[in-house]
Amino acid sequence: MHAIIQSMFHMQLPLLEKILRPVVVYLCLIVFLRIFGKRELAQLNPFDLVVLLSLSNTVQNAIIGDDNSVSGGIIGAFALLAINWLLMRILYKAPKVTAALQGSATTLVKDGVVLEDALKQETLTHEELISVLNKNGFNDPSDVSECVLEPNGTFYVKGRTPTAETVHSGELMRAVERLTAEVAAMRVELNRQGIDGGA
Repeated sequence: MHAIIQSMFHMQLPLLEKILRPVVVYLCLIVFLRIFGKRELAQLNPFDLVVLLSLSNTVQNAIIGDDNSVSGGIIGAFALLAINWLLMRILYKAPKVTAALQGSATTLVKDGVVLEDALKQETLTHEELISVLNKNGFNDPSDVSECVLEPNGTFYVKGRTPTAETVHSGELMRAVERLTAEVAAMRVELNRQGIDGGA
């Protein structure tokens, strides 16, 4: 039993190395994602997804080294969480550093017009843009007031005019309100006739 426990928790690497490995990999990944743009985070096609999935396997050995012990895994996880917590605290207190690390938002569509230079900057095709708009309930860029790719890879899409679904929902609500008013008026009338009849 003692041998099993010792095998589980005995680290093959020095403690300092176990802490430094995940920190270095973490910081490098942040820099790489900043360099290669926001589309990797947006996962617009299967290739982007494959890259992100492969990254975890690619850096796994760099993080853990030759150490598969429970202690090594716990220390590595702690180091990752600690550097992330520390970085978030720094970014919270320093908006300029946040902007430098995360980058800025990119406007792809403005007042129904596709900004070609912005698409090229983010290496987005028209098909990918249309797919994004479709997911947000729009079929054509001309229906969009603004489409922005945020630094975290999400898209903000604002319509120029109400969509057909919104118009239909509004018409249904107005019809329900009219019916409710008519039913209420009929009840009042029936109550009045009942009172008059009883008198």
